[in-house]
Amino acid sequence: MTRGPYETRLDPALWAYIDAVNAWYPPEIIGLPIDKQRAVYDRMSRAFHQGRPAGVKASDGLIAAAGRDIPVRRYRLEGNAAQAMVIYYHGGGFILGGLESHDDICAELCAGTGFDVLSVDYRLAPEHLHPAAFDDAVAAFEWAAARSGLPLVLCGESAGGNLAAAVAQATRRHASAAIGQVLIYPELGGDERAGSYIEHADAPLLSVADVAFYRDVRSARRQSLDDPTFAPLRDKDFTGLPPTVIVTAQCDPLSSDGETYRDHIVAAGGKAWWHEEPRLVHSFLRARTTVPAAAEAFARIVGAVGALGRGEWPY
Repeated sequence: MTRGPYETRLDPALWAYIDAVNAWYPPEIIGLPIDKQRAVYDRMSRAFHQGRPAGVKASDGLIAAAGRDIPVRRYRLEGNAAQAMVIYYHGGGFILGGLESHDDICAELCAGTGFDVLSVDYRLAPEHLHPAAFDDAVAAFEWAAARSGLPLVLCGESAGGNLAAAVAQATRRHASAAIGQVLIYPELGGDERAGSYIEHADAPLLSVADVAFYRDVRSARRQSLDDPTFAPLRDKDFTGLPPTVIVTAQCDPLSSDGETYRDHIVAAGGKAWWHEEPRLVHSFLRARTTVPAAAEAFARIVGAVGALGRGEWPY
């Protein structure tokens, strides 16, 4: 791709990562059938996989839900009594990804916090339109609330950030409501006529056109954009939400969603902190081992999850 104004706007170390992603998953692939996109995305995820840290053990299972089973993977740190459980919802535009694509990220989150991590393989579009992914996300929360016996922290990136926020809003009155949530460059259904949607409409690795594509693939007929389970920023009530940390990338059309979500929670009397990582792009988690700025951002995310899981406010 041509680098245009981003030649100098991005952290220079990031360009090797962007070029590697585009070599595996070029922008034009969005025009291919979904199954082809998934095959390429899965190969890319394997290529970027960093392995699991020593001492982290993972076990796969199924959560029984109405008419379906939801695959999950639980990560535990050996010899450690977890103080909390993180429920992790992966990214991938609601059409890509699963337990394997974010395996190393979840394992590192487990190692870095000492918490159990439950990764949720929610149903994907277009085979399963909204609210299928949301329903699975809520079912996983309810299972963890009933079975884990641990305080819960919701965490997700990109599409998974949407699901985490939607679950937080849907379950805020639950007896075992989450004690915190950490959203990483989430897609929350913000105003596409302003802010980062305009400034970074053509940013590397995620454009406004990509956001629209993923939204449309996920949408059922007559899908209301004002449905807060679809677009959490369209909720009318932001009271009662758990302490929230949102981390976004500066050069990402979705960054303003994080800022707006923070503002809504704070205005409703809650605790929320938003940080825009300078000179980074959407999906920077995969660059955490090669780009120092991405490594620092990931460390901030792990620290925030750890603090919230201990019942502390990190900021």
